[in-house]
Amino acid sequence: MGKFLVVVESPAKSKTIAKYLGSNFTIKASMGHIIDLPKNKVGVDTEDNFKPEYVVISGKQKILKELKALAKQSDKIYLAPDPDREGEAICWHLSNELSRENNNIYRVSFNEITKDVVREAIAHPSSIDLNKVNAQQTRRILDRIVGYKISPLLSKKVRSGLSAGRVQSVALRLICDREKEIQAFVVEEYWSVTAKLAGSTNEEFEAKLEKRDSKKVKIENEAGAKEILSYLDGKKFIVGKITRRERKKSPAPPFITSTLQQEASSKLRFSAKQTMQIAQQLYEGQEVGEDSPEGLITYMRTDSVKVSAQAQAEARDWLAKNLSKEFLPSQSPHYKSKKSAQEAHEAIRPTSCYRTPESLKAYLTSSQLKLYKIIWERFLASQMEKALIDVTEVEIQAGDCLFKVKGEVIKFAGFMKIYQEESQKENLLPLLKEAEELRLIKLEPGQHFTQGPPRYTEATLVKALEEKGIGRPSTYAPTISVIETRKYVDKKERKFYPTELGMMVTELLVENFPKVLDVSFTASMEEELDRIENGKSDWIKVLGDFYGPFEQALEAASKNMRDIKKEQQIITDEVCELCGEKMVVRLSRTGKFLGCSGFPKCKNTKPLEEGEGIKIKEEKPTGEACPECKKPLIIRQGRFGEFFSCSGYPECKYSRSIKDDISCATGVSCPVEGCQGELVKKRSRKGKVFYSCNKYPNCKFAVWDEPTKEKCPDCGSILVKKRNSLACSAKGCGFKQDEAA
Repeated sequence: MGKFLVVVESPAKSKTIAKYLGSNFTIKASMGHIIDLPKNKVGVDTEDNFKPEYVVISGKQKILKELKALAKQSDKIYLAPDPDREGEAICWHLSNELSRENNNIYRVSFNEITKDVVREAIAHPSSIDLNKVNAQQTRRILDRIVGYKISPLLSKKVRSGLSAGRVQSVALRLICDREKEIQAFVVEEYWSVTAKLAGSTNEEFEAKLEKRDSKKVKIENEAGAKEILSYLDGKKFIVGKITRRERKKSPAPPFITSTLQQEASSKLRFSAKQTMQIAQQLYEGQEVGEDSPEGLITYMRTDSVKVSAQAQAEARDWLAKNLSKEFLPSQSPHYKSKKSAQEAHEAIRPTSCYRTPESLKAYLTSSQLKLYKIIWERFLASQMEKALIDVTEVEIQAGDCLFKVKGEVIKFAGFMKIYQEESQKENLLPLLKEAEELRLIKLEPGQHFTQGPPRYTEATLVKALEEKGIGRPSTYAPTISVIETRKYVDKKERKFYPTELGMMVTELLVENFPKVLDVSFTASMEEELDRIENGKSDWIKVLGDFYGPFEQALEAASKNMRDIKKEQQIITDEVCELCGEKMVVRLSRTGKFLGCSGFPKCKNTKPLEEGEGIKIKEEKPTGEACPECKKPLIIRQGRFGEFFSCSGYPECKYSRSIKDDISCATGVSCPVEGCQGELVKKRSRKGKVFYSCNKYPNCKFAVWDEPTKEKCPDCGSILVKKRNSLACSAKGCGFKQDEAA
């Protein structure tokens, strides 16, 4: 018997696999990637077909040396990193390095780490899939070009330490765009009327007013609600049409990466990063008694909902033994993956249905057990019969007012006996008969307000990224982690709020790199990577098509991007002792400091101590008097931008934020018919400029873009300024013309 080397990614996986293979196998972990692009430069020759410069990752030299020594002593080498693009790239880099010592190199992969699957993979090895390698290499080069070309520009123009990314910046844009929608949303008041009723059984239930005079009712204010209550006084409530129907509810398919992250966020309050870390532990193997260690779930980075026939057969066997036959469908269900799914793996499922959550309580941590439980339950439920729900809808007439009530009763639980995506509460109705007169117990008016679009949570952001085709299963968690780490977003009550920095960076990137920040372009690039993996696209051509326009945009941005650093510099009376120029207050990640305004010619800096008494240069008179001491009011530059301040400071300390100033008239009349108001410039709570009618709240007209006095030739509304063009402010009009026209 020969000696064999098996290389995996992690020590946990190597420990599990070592149990399945004999003493002739040496299992060694590479600890992830061994080779990558250099950290201190782009490392891609854009002039030579995007040739990458690969180097051994710092700290990995020792591991590579050990692997080479083992390779030299082995008869065969089996490369067994994860079965995805990253794993294939690791295999390729390892093969290039180890082939210098031994040419007998094979690729093995497994969707689950169990004895039978691992031994089967070793018995039938394959070769490295170069199409997958090319897809990974293309993604790596794309991300490196975008990140290493744009990030320095942000550091130069905004603040040091900032970063941009092909996927992260688009994800951030989704959050920022949603925030703009929320800020632009106009809250409207509305009212409802609910009747508490009882029939012959005296069981109470509630019905809501739906229609009046056969038209959908819309109650705008309290007066409208009171008018309806007055009308209903003394009216009889008669049961009208009763509709009963049976509804079938199908189980959800087994988890894929995105749905697991969403459900773990909603049910378990796990972050996407935490979910993937725990899932990795379950996949690589855990000590579970006599069978230890054992891989408990299949590979967790997947966008496919397919399941092997063997796994389905085992699920049916478990269900037949533990539940009655009525819970088993006549045939195993099959689920259809979305079009963009790579279908390289199965869905996420337990490696054995007989390994129940209850049986693993003694071996798993609380978090591991919780995640395993929802994976186990979701998979078994996906193989079960549909649930049957009786739905009853009752119409109740009171004069010309129509009330409705709906009740649902679970007739047959089906898959819901094991797993439900959301809590399903039975809403039982008493036994009612058509034409029955009901007893009115109480009429209750209710005040409500329309709700704007909700902010993203981790679950809804992952769902949006998946639906829009941004990134792939392996990228969701790190993408979210990066935008949090960079302080582009804050998380409050599990919701994402873009920071001022996040909004500013997004605005600059959208303005200067519209293609890179375009959601559809990012999605199409993911599809292009899939085509490279399938051998249908050439990776060098894909990079070339991207880089030409990107290079032009980068050059233009270097000249035209707003220099936020300069805009926010505070000029002082302090003189640089090296060149005689004024010193300015600058902001770094570690705080404020004094730097020479002659930078980069003069790089002199000084520490800035609090209370040093630096005098700020007064640049902008306002023509307005201070309301407290009557001295001239001026505009000064502060840490967070411009603000109004008294020129008599520090004797008079009056100041106010420009954001709070709402007196900036535009001279443009409000376009709402009958309104005599004028549009004024305002700032939202987040500091975003918008324009609204000064007759608010009586008139709620508002636009984000700067209004003009010109009228739309199509609908007569006002035109607003867009980038290099004028557009109609009316929703649905669509008129647009070049500004020069």
